[in-house]
Amino acid sequence: MSRYDKLLFQILRGTADANVAFEDLRGLLIKLGFEERIRSSHHMFRKTGVLEKINLQREGNKA
Repeated sequence: MSRYDKLLFQILRGTADANVAFEDLRGLLIKLGFEERIRSSHHMFRKTGVLEKINLQREGNKA
């Protein structure tokens, strides 16, 4: 199981919600095909076929 598979499993289980490293989550979204757009401290992710936008902000090294 890859690092991103483990991270995705933890997120979907709800066991890592408050303890996800920003760069790990950013990498996972890019690997899943999301396009990143950065505006100041906001990292916005969009993907064709997904209606909701994902907006991440860094808090220390966590997302």
